[in-house]
Parts: sequence; C-alpha cells; structure tokens
Amino acid sequence: MAWVAADRVVKMLEESGQEGAVEGLRQMRDDIHEEVCRKGYDAERNTFTQYYGSTQLDAALLLIPQVGFLPATDPRVVGTVEAIQRELVHDGFVMRYIPDKDAADGLPPGEGAFLACSFWLVNDLALIGRLEEAQALFDRLLSLRNDLGLCAEEYDQAHQRLIGNFPQAFTHLTLVASAMALSEAAGAHTATARDP
Repeated sequence: MAWVAADRVVKMLEESGQEGAVEGLRQMRDDIHEEVCRKGYDAERNTFTQYYGSTQLDAALLLIPQVGFLPATDPRVVGTVEAIQRELVHDGFVMRYIPDKDAADGLPPGEGAFLACSFWLVNDLALIGRLEEAQALFDRLLSLRNDLGLCAEEYDQAHQRLIGNFPQAFTHLTLVASAMALSEAAGAHTATARDP
C-alpha cells in the first residue's frame, strides 16, 4: 500500500502538471516496488508473502493486480492466486490469513471468512481469464445474501450464517467491484472471440 500511495501521488502530480516534486516520488515508488518484489516474494513457492521473510499468505495479496502493482498475467501474480486457493480457501471461502502464534497481528484463531477476501479472489480469477471459476464463486457468494440482498462482514462456515458487522459496506463495495470485473472480463472475452 506504500507503493499505491506513492504511485497515486505521482499520477496526480503528473496529471496536474506539477512535475517539480514528482521525480523523487517516482524513485521512491520504484524503490518500494523493487524491494517488495525482492523481499516479499517466495520464488520457491511462486507466491508473494504476508511480510518479508514470512512463509505465511494473506488474502490482501489478491490486491496486487487490482491496484496495478503487477499485471494479472504476471506469473508471480498467478502463482500467488493459486497459492491462496491452495492454502487460504476453506470450505469454499477465502480466509484473510491462517492465524497462529506467529501471526503478524496476534489475533487468535476462530474468525469467520471475511467475505471481501472471497470477492477479491473473484476479481483476480476474472483478471487472469478464469471466468467460469470466477463466476461460480461470485454466484456462491451472492447466495449468502439475506432476503434484502445484504451481506455481513464475515461468514461462519461451521454454522452456515452471516456474522460480524451487518450490513457491511466494505463487503458490498467488493461485491460491486467483482460484478464489474466479471462484466469487463466477459466483454473482453466476447470481443476477442469475435475477432477473426
């Protein structure tokens, strides 16, 4: 997210014609990018990690292509998506991370699945062209809504119920982003299929 902040300030300054302060920020953005790619990537497992030197995963890594840090087609992004599917998906939902004694935030195990994380996976699957898989997960997530179409913050797989803050704006924001990602990916796929 430090890279995102620097990148967005650079873009804002470039668009407003304020080139004076931009060069130092460009360098900082590029330095952060290089460091994250070097220290936050586990080449043996082909995945980015929760923090430097860690083997843990975090669903927030799914944001890498969504914020433009790397393109979705980058093998490191695809590897990260696949690692998250192997290690963080439980009962069909993406867990934020696997809490244990070494977890970065020190919270105990037992949280439900944060629904936003599963919507992030929908977005990434759409971005890397796995549309059927993305649509199936999206449909499953939509089926969790209550009779008014509202979602909570989390889903308790053991008791099959919505839990946490309700309604949760962040969940609905990611739902809308996923719908848009699926629509855009389907449109791009259709356009490509029609080209001779």
